[in-house]
Amino acid sequence: MTPIADLLTKQADQHGAPPDSEPWHLSAAELAQGYRAGTFDPVEVAEACLARAEACEPTLNAMVVLDREGALSAARESSRRFAGGAPLGPLDGVPVSVKDNMHVAGLPTSWGSRLLRDVRPTRDEIPVARLRAAGAVFIGKTNLSEFAMQGFTSNAVAGTTRNPWNPALTPGGSSGGAVAGVAAGYCPLALGTDGGGSTRRPASHCGLVGFKPSMGLVPRGGGLPEIFLGYEVAGAIGRNTADVTTLTEILSGQDLAVPPPERARILFVPGFADHPVDPGIAGQVRNAAQTFARLGHQVEAIGNSSFAEQINQLWMTMSAIGLAWMLDEPAAWPELGYGPGERPDIAICGEAARANYRLGASARGTALFEILVAVEQLKRELARQFSRHEILLMPATAALPWPAEESHPPHIDGRAVGPRGHAIFTGFANAAGLPAIATPCGFVDGLPTGFQLVGPHGADPMLLALSRQFEDTYGHDAFGKAPGA
Repeated sequence: MTPIADLLTKQADQHGAPPDSEPWHLSAAELAQGYRAGTFDPVEVAEACLARAEACEPTLNAMVVLDREGALSAARESSRRFAGGAPLGPLDGVPVSVKDNMHVAGLPTSWGSRLLRDVRPTRDEIPVARLRAAGAVFIGKTNLSEFAMQGFTSNAVAGTTRNPWNPALTPGGSSGGAVAGVAAGYCPLALGTDGGGSTRRPASHCGLVGFKPSMGLVPRGGGLPEIFLGYEVAGAIGRNTADVTTLTEILSGQDLAVPPPERARILFVPGFADHPVDPGIAGQVRNAAQTFARLGHQVEAIGNSSFAEQINQLWMTMSAIGLAWMLDEPAAWPELGYGPGERPDIAICGEAARANYRLGASARGTALFEILVAVEQLKRELARQFSRHEILLMPATAALPWPAEESHPPHIDGRAVGPRGHAIFTGFANAAGLPAIATPCGFVDGLPTGFQLVGPHGADPMLLALSRQFEDTYGHDAFGKAPGA
């Protein structure tokens, strides 16, 4: 097994791919093939992935809990099914992690906050239950920002998660633990959530594929209070699009595998308004647009667009109002562990959560309606865009990863930016309920980055097909695994 020192010292252009015989190095599809062929079994793979996680965790801190006992028990059950010729499907025996804002029966749910006191659900949330029914092996729960409300990954419960490509830097957030674990070899797939880009931006920071399904495609339920309402969706993170497609098919109960269109009408949007974008990222995304043109797609390039300006200014107020609503009525939510008359001590929350609570609690009565009006205006504008183009192509993030302990990069391309300056390209897809996927497209200063495809509601199969076509053409051997992974 590649030692943890390799993870810290190999340069990105060396890649350091270990032998294919290392089970933690393989994709979900390769694992399934190996199980069927008898090359290895789920217990062997679970042991290898757990050992890899244990070796890397002192540096990366991707996991809130690593469930060795539960993972090996599930792996043994999977081995018996394969021995009997009755696997449950393409993810039977495949290690998967779950973000710590989703309930996994028997494991604690912290949501990154000290306010959740000994929350240990007895039932899985719906997406988790569907994966369990498909035979997935849960290795544990991954770290996130408190209440999944920031674009980096650090909290007072589990500490700071680091990027496998450079542990001094963040993997992004809020699904930072999920992407760090997949990139470092803990598991080939992770279940995350996305309320404003939390699967897509972190995936881009770690050379992975991150998918946000259309609103309603993947059912939610049986979990924490939805402070993002239905705008936060469960999404897949993986090392390639085929694996992400498989996981999403299980979550949705639908067949999503289709061939790519012969000539998609793609609108290339290089930036939003006057917001800065790292020039290296901009160049790689431009190259991705040119790749699609060479593949025969009709790619039209425009200047910077302003359709997301209003929603970007308002979007985080939505979850702040939701947070205040939840914390002001804690007894209404048994998941939080508070009884009648009890009040959470908000002082033990992190600074960002306290600020978001104050913002939500002080919001005018018309603030939520203002956001909903902006959402409807955004939907109308996007409908006009999609009447002329089938797909929007743009950066997944405006910035490369920044120091792990900092909430956001203070500057992009030499210009000062605010807390969401790096996140301008993702929230609008949540607001409009649209599918969106981040796909790796190259390296900038030794760090991976990616582009984003966004389509109309229900265009999930087309986005997945185009992402896979790009991978097949561009080649993704350099992506999906950090140095030493």
